[in-house]
Amino acid sequence: MTPGATRLGHDSALPSGRPQGAAAVVIGGGLAGTTAALALADAGMRVTLIEGRPRLGGLVFSFRRESAAGELSVDNGQHVYLRCCTAYRTLLERIGATDLVPLQERMDVPVLDPAGGGRAGMRLGRLRRTALPVPLHLAGSLAGYPHLSPAERARVVRATLALKGLDPADPALDGIDFGSWLRRHGQSDRAVEALWDLVGIATLNARAEDASMGLAAKVFRTGLLSAPGAADIGWSRVPLGDVHDTLARTALEKAGVRLALRTRAGAVTPSGDGWQVAVENGPHGGERLTADTVVLAVPQREAHGLLPDGALEGKDRLLEIGTAPILNLHVVYDRKVLRRPFFAAIGSPVQWVFDRTDASGLTRVPGNERCQYLAVSQSAAQEEIDEPVAKLRARYLPELERLLPAARGARVHDFFVTRERTATFAPAPGVGRLRPAARTQAPGLFLAGAWTATGWPATMESAVRSGTAAAREALTELGFPQGQLPQEAA
Repeated sequence: MTPGATRLGHDSALPSGRPQGAAAVVIGGGLAGTTAALALADAGMRVTLIEGRPRLGGLVFSFRRESAAGELSVDNGQHVYLRCCTAYRTLLERIGATDLVPLQERMDVPVLDPAGGGRAGMRLGRLRRTALPVPLHLAGSLAGYPHLSPAERARVVRATLALKGLDPADPALDGIDFGSWLRRHGQSDRAVEALWDLVGIATLNARAEDASMGLAAKVFRTGLLSAPGAADIGWSRVPLGDVHDTLARTALEKAGVRLALRTRAGAVTPSGDGWQVAVENGPHGGERLTADTVVLAVPQREAHGLLPDGALEGKDRLLEIGTAPILNLHVVYDRKVLRRPFFAAIGSPVQWVFDRTDASGLTRVPGNERCQYLAVSQSAAQEEIDEPVAKLRARYLPELERLLPAARGARVHDFFVTRERTATFAPAPGVGRLRPAARTQAPGLFLAGAWTATGWPATMESAVRSGTAAAREALTELGFPQGQLPQEAA
């Protein structure tokens, strides 16, 4: 052992060849790192999780804000999942959060078009499913969808049937963009806006013309065409930090994981038959942790900087994986202006709006019983991510009044913005060939993160799947029996 290093494991060997008390270091405390650490600890490994922030959750977090309406608990952005996100649902169950992040009984998405006609110029459509088998579960909703003409609906059906026949894992699909495929299958600009981009921008964080056809096929085939309830929507009814920091931390500690928060990992280098991780700062600064397994559960650029030479063929390809931003606008009104839990919009710069009043604790402040807090989620926000708050306020408050007549004349107690400039990897055509698998060429060194080769776009589901994959690969390499490996999601 190198002088000054802390040996975490690798003692005497069992008959199977698996090291007694094998140890792992997981670098990164987001969903991928949390999942990997829990899986490794549940298999009996001694695990240390290193996270540079003072909290867990990565890009899924909450913070406190003092506003004119009192102190709020604010999520950095609106995060949702679908019933088909089986790996994420397993994580929620593992940390005891299932009841806090429930699913709709059945998919039901209100879609508003402020210029669509009807009362006060507003037209409401709904995308909702029945219990009928796929694809009939959406037939009634599509037949009555007012934002498309009958001819456009018929062409949507034909495109959907063509989509159903595709294999999202086909490398040829990764090289073309979704928008071109839609045009070749007769989809009008209106159909793209009112249906395909309505779903695709929120799930892919890209417009159709900027998205890999392979990833788009994954989203629509899995979410809308795999099972009747696959697209039922779930979201947290409590602050995200309560789930992915507080409950996750409790679960990790109960599993015996050593947490090193406010701690940054430096170099990752081979050490004998294991690995050594230099800890640069925080309460554990100066330590050098030696372990059998290291999982890098960090963004792609950070992983590139930590990977030793020769550990990953074509390592510089990680730097070619772009990023995409998400902008979130937060508005606190002095009265209730929205009676639905959420809605989506077309014919407006507004994309998705969620009621976060209860989760924020707003109405628990005396005098705020009538107030409402809305979060506006704007994906693929490259053009607006750096715009000043005043400009965003001037653009979006009138749009909310156009969509929500009850907001006209309401007093705005607070308007603020959260920006995630690198919220996801960019799902551009060709990104599939850049995404690495969990296993590197260096024994004992593994990758995790939504950007790795999970087959999914940059979602919470992809992050959790990547953590599970890294743990499975690590445990398999160490010789753990099949029964102790984490189960792959369906």
